[in-house]
Amino acid sequence: MRFIDRAKRILLGTSHKTQVVSLVSLCFAFIAFGAAAVAPGTPPDTSDIAFRIIEEEVQLSSLDKQLEKLKKDRQFYIREDKVRSGDTLGTLLSRLGVNDREAADFIKTHEKSRIFLQLKTGQVVQAKTDNRGRLYTLSTLLPNPDDIQTNTVVTRTDSGFTVSNDTVQMEKIVEMRSGTIQSSLFAATDAAGVPDPVTRKFIEMFSTDIDFNSDLRRGDRFNIVYETYWQNGKFLKTGHILAAEFVNKGTPYQSIWFERAPNKGGYYDFNGKSQKKAFLKSPLEFTRVSSGFSMRIHPVTGKIRQHKGIDFAAPTGTPIRAAADGTISFSGWQNGYGNFIVLKHWGAYSTAYGHMSRIAAGMTRGKKVSQGDVIGYVGTTGISTGPHLHYEFRVNNVQQNPAQIDMPNAHPLTSREMVRFRTHLADMQHRFALMDSTSANQRLAYHRQDK
Repeated sequence: MRFIDRAKRILLGTSHKTQVVSLVSLCFAFIAFGAAAVAPGTPPDTSDIAFRIIEEEVQLSSLDKQLEKLKKDRQFYIREDKVRSGDTLGTLLSRLGVNDREAADFIKTHEKSRIFLQLKTGQVVQAKTDNRGRLYTLSTLLPNPDDIQTNTVVTRTDSGFTVSNDTVQMEKIVEMRSGTIQSSLFAATDAAGVPDPVTRKFIEMFSTDIDFNSDLRRGDRFNIVYETYWQNGKFLKTGHILAAEFVNKGTPYQSIWFERAPNKGGYYDFNGKSQKKAFLKSPLEFTRVSSGFSMRIHPVTGKIRQHKGIDFAAPTGTPIRAAADGTISFSGWQNGYGNFIVLKHWGAYSTAYGHMSRIAAGMTRGKKVSQGDVIGYVGTTGISTGPHLHYEFRVNNVQQNPAQIDMPNAHPLTSREMVRFRTHLADMQHRFALMDSTSANQRLAYHRQDK
């Protein structure tokens, strides 16, 4: 007993704390001893284990049978192609994988489906067929006014074919792009992802101030805000440039689109001044000026008198366009002028158009017209020796030489329009600020890479 008591005191100690520590240590020792006892030593000898290879022949169906089964199963294919110049219905359907006389006959004879016989070059057509070429759907998007398109679909049913016309609204997206000139404008706009039609319009907007062939400098910058139209995730076309800025040699040139009335707008500088001249330089595509604003011998009467207008020689039937926005104050026959129209513009301005072969349909007194609208056609009515347009520019109803007066810009914005203009301008300037901050960071990174 004394031996056992002495062993306890040696192993566990005399204090309570020492006894606890000793007991825990003994537990860990027993665990370690047990793990060592059961741990495997050398791996077992497997040389006396028998192995056997089993071979079994698997029967596979022949390739011909597999192909035959695929032919029996109905599979569908969707193909898309564009109408090409000289296409017939047969050649178009053939490229779309359609081999279906019944479908072709329906398209040719049904009134609504005959639209597929009148598609323009470049129009996209989509067909769904089975593996035998039977047509199940044939569809195309047809453009309509007001940014709306019609999806015309020919569909196979159990009882034959049907035609549907579903109106699909286009989605308008406002996009913002900026860039810096390194070599050319088109290279910079391509790098920025600007569509070519937008770039061409951009050049047109600033072409009176900048020669984009010779004035560009490396480091010139641009900001463009413009519209794009999409349908079912597909890009369709570009719209207006809503605002644009080009900094050339440190000088900023800016323009913003503003609509004074729904669907009637123009470009203005940031002070609200129209960038469009109020009057066209020429109201038609003419071949030559046959008589200017000057004294002359009248070709018919032989008398010397003041010719109070400009005569533009042009072939009979050439369209004549309104030189500016206005209202028709006279339309009809007037003495030596023949077929004659007078347009009243804002303020004291008016224009007159004589010797027309005929007046355009609907151009009667009181009709409002926009700059560029066709109002008549070149002729030689009244006292005239050949087809031409006699054009007069009047101030307070007195003929003036348009080449010698300071032609006004478009009718200025009213105070109420200026309020709307400034709100729209603030939105565009905010967009420019966002693009400028992004471009500044890009330019800083570019310069750091150069170093």
